Parts: sequence; structure tokens; C-alpha cells
Amino acid sequence: MKKLLLIGVALISALTILGFWGFSKLGGNTPIEVTLIEKSPESLAGITYRGTPGNERLGELFKKMESEKGMHPGSQLHTIYEVEPAGKLDTMVVFVGINQNLPLTDLEFRTFENNSYLLATIKSNKWVMPSPETVKEKLADFAQENKLELSGVYIDKIISNEEVQVIAPIK
Repeated sequence: MKKLLLIGVALISALTILGFWGFSKLGGNTPIEVTLIEKSPESLAGITYRGTPGNERLGELFKKMESEKGMHPGSQLHTIYEVEPAGKLDTMVVFVGINQNLPLTDLEFRTFENNSYLLATIKSNKWVMPSPETVKEKLADFAQENKLELSGVYIDKIISNEEVQVIAPIK
């Protein structure tokens, strides 16, 4: 009986160590870097989606904006979640766009009057990326420490599967 218990404890310990090692290798322990950028956020051209997270129109919208991104070298995909869903059937409002200085036909154009913003850089695998709430807390802490007031808008800039930047304009 003691031998079985010892084997069980050793197995659980090995799995725990392996889990922590894997989490770390995927970037789960990589800190969120926050910096102050003294310029306006880039203008965006895109489309606002209103609906449920599982709707195929949302997937089509992302594909459309990915193809727009391909036609405009140097641009990146951006999202602004205006209303985040609490569940799969809740309504969400999200703007999906690319950074562009000029409006594009059939797309909304958004500009930002803010003179500076905080930039949070997250470098980790999508499976272990911190939650949006964690990133917002980190930005709020940085703003408070530096006596800055955030506007409440958070723009996700998708660099790659392994890197996301969050832009938080300052009032």
C-alpha cells in the first residue's frame, strides 16, 4: 500500500513539474511589458460587428480584414471590444480593422485624438496568454503609478500568434 502511494505521489509530482515547465516554455511566465508612447494611436479602417461570438459572420469579418491586411503591406489587424460577451449567446460589439492613414471604401474609419497611450506587449503562446482583465489591471497599475488617466478604450493589435499588443489611449 505504501509503495502504491509513493508511486502515486511521484507520478503527480512529475506531472506537476512537467506542467509548470510546459507553461513556462509556452511563455506563461513572461511578464507584460508596459511603456508610455508619446504620440496618437494609429487611425484604423474596419468594420463593427454586433452579434454573438459564435456567429459565422464574425469569422467572415476576420477573414475579410485579413485579406485587406494582405493588400496593405505593413498593416496589422486590430480589434476594439466595445461590448464583451459574458457567454456564447450574449451580444458583443467588436470593431475589427487595420491601421491605415486614409479611409478605405466600404470601411469605417476611426481616428484617436489622444496625444499619448500606454502600450502593453504580451509575448506568449495563445494557450497561456494572460486574460484581458489581467492586462487591463497591469495598464491601470502603470497609469496610477505615473499619475495618468486612461480613456477606457483598449485596442488589441495582433502582431502574430505569439505576440499581442494592447493600446490604451490616455485622456
